Amino acid sequence: MSKIASSAADSEVRSSAKDAWEIDEDGAGDKGFKPLTREEAQKLREAKPSVSPWAVLAGQLVVGVLVACVAWVLTGRQSVGWSALYGALAVVVPGALFARGLTSKVSSMNPGAAVAGFFLWEMVKIGLTVAMLFAAPRMVSDLSWPALLVGLVVTMKVVWLVLWFQSRSNRLA
Repeated sequence: MSKIASSAADSEVRSSAKDAWEIDEDGAGDKGFKPLTREEAQKLREAKPSVSPWAVLAGQLVVGVLVACVAWVLTGRQSVGWSALYGALAVVVPGALFARGLTSKVSSMNPGAAVAGFFLWEMVKIGLTVAMLFAAPRMVSDLSWPALLVGLVVTMKVVWLVLWFQSRSNRLA
């Protein structure tokens, strides 16, 4: 490509990029962006309510207990049920600590504190989960690692189930 053609192409790209970000009549930075009014924002909040972390944790705990009961009944071994329950608790207990940390007043003071709090509590959650997994052989007699992992994974995946149920109930309401 010649220098002239290249220069013309660069100029055209810069011109179209400038047009895309020009400020239009109502002061919005992008021609396709329209800020919501107070009423529109309220309607959006009502149509798409946020999911409480406590509701997710409650769902995870219920499913974790169900998985433990099913594991116990299917294998006939109490230790398999306890292993699956411990796997579920390795998700729920750190998750509860994380939710408690994020919903504290300190985390909601300003955006910077909220971001820092999120990363801090996420690290605490991961550390506690790892510590619980290392402590599992001492906490559960005759530990079944496969059952523990099934309880852990199924309990983690409940988040998607809770979100699906909430979106379904929003559509029905």
